[in-house]
Amino acid sequence: MAPGEHYETAAEDRIPFPLKVVYGLGAFVNNLLAAAIGYMIIVLNIGLGMNPALVGLLGALPRLTDAITDPLMGYISDNTRSRWGRRRPYIFGGAILAAVFFALLWQFPTDKGESFYFWYFLIGSFLFYLGYTVFATPWVALGYELTPDYHERTRLMGVQNFIGQLAYVVAPWFLLIMQNERWFDDMVSGAAGLSVVIAAVVVVIGILPAIFLRERFQDIATAESEAQDKKSGTRGSVVINNIMDFARGFSITLKFKPFMKLCAATFLVFNGFMLVSSFQNYVIIYYVFAGDTVRGAEYAGYAGSLGAVSTFLVIVIVTWLGTHIGKRRAFFVAIGVSMLGYALKWVCYTPEVPWLLLLPAPLIAFGLGGLFTLAPSMIADVVDMDELETHERREGMFGSIFWWVVKLGMAAAIAAGGFMLNATGFDVALEGNQGADTIALMRLFDAFVPVVASGLAIWAIASFSITEQKAHDIRLELERRRGAADAAAPATT
Repeated sequence: MAPGEHYETAAEDRIPFPLKVVYGLGAFVNNLLAAAIGYMIIVLNIGLGMNPALVGLLGALPRLTDAITDPLMGYISDNTRSRWGRRRPYIFGGAILAAVFFALLWQFPTDKGESFYFWYFLIGSFLFYLGYTVFATPWVALGYELTPDYHERTRLMGVQNFIGQLAYVVAPWFLLIMQNERWFDDMVSGAAGLSVVIAAVVVVIGILPAIFLRERFQDIATAESEAQDKKSGTRGSVVINNIMDFARGFSITLKFKPFMKLCAATFLVFNGFMLVSSFQNYVIIYYVFAGDTVRGAEYAGYAGSLGAVSTFLVIVIVTWLGTHIGKRRAFFVAIGVSMLGYALKWVCYTPEVPWLLLLPAPLIAFGLGGLFTLAPSMIADVVDMDELETHERREGMFGSIFWWVVKLGMAAAIAAGGFMLNATGFDVALEGNQGADTIALMRLFDAFVPVVASGLAIWAIASFSITEQKAHDIRLELERRRGAADAAAPATT
């Protein structure tokens, strides 16, 4: 392939735009549930008087189960054989389960103690996240198999990321809604009512991908599974065989170098962003506005909103870049622009001209906006390469481990961010009178920790081997092999 040339997307490989939107609605549901938990959990502290430390535990403990449930659900989804496919039954049922458990999670009985509310929410959270996993993991995997085309995968992920981003436009208003005195008696009843509305939205929208989308590689996966059963035999304990098969698939996935490079890059970019997400507010309040929390919060809100709105344009730009210069190069551009945005904080976050702090936000948006557009598309290519080497399709396993890495990064970043803030010597009691060294370290961490992390991510992806040409060659070889297998198969009547 000559430089600047690209393979044309065949008509049969194109996903009609309405179906891209349907898949994107799954992203909206996925992000809506995740964001709602984050914005609504404050009711435990403000509304019910629970100790903030316990609230923090309630936010973290249920997610620890993701390390087990996500890969397990990926394995179950990969190996399900039904007339409705591998993914669709779980997407349909998972949307309903997640919605029901989410609504029940916020129906707090009155006149109970802190211990009761802690255990009520903890047990409810475990049930909710189980339903959430049943929906989200197969939905992610479904996206990897809707089209085999290198560029159409990027377009699909661009649309789903764009629609999914809408959830983060809506969710920041949840706290205000819960406190609306015209609708609710108090914040607790506000959370109860809002959760029912969210649950209804999740059910109505969440089942649509299961109804309207079709799994392109269902028959291939079934044939591979049957061939594997014949090879390994079916005698012995079904449970033991499944456990061994799960462990084998999990191990193979973690050893697949192109996939691990993607996971490493994602962990670094996402972690770099999350590590300083709190630092930004501290620098704005205590450096730019000398401890004025009201003006600081106002400008922090402006910067956050500008970044969120900019992400929509970023997704469009990155999708275009990915289809014209390739996914790896588009990744370099997107992350490089975000690094420039982070570095500009050192100059633009200044007391002399406060409004300059808005300038880095659109550039920083290229980081996560580009990452979550390109990485899922690249994983779809990885799944093909893995099938070429292992003769198995494991979209669910790859998707579940990838998103577990994202969740792990979030948990690690939140924990590490607190230690980094302590390391600066920050003392909330000093208000606007923080020491010069403290302010300097806060600014340094805020601006350059994500620059270093993003630079390491670019280094990891620099050796990512699946180019457009290689993806094309892999697809041709897979189709040749599948055709040969079909020709060799005995005729059935």
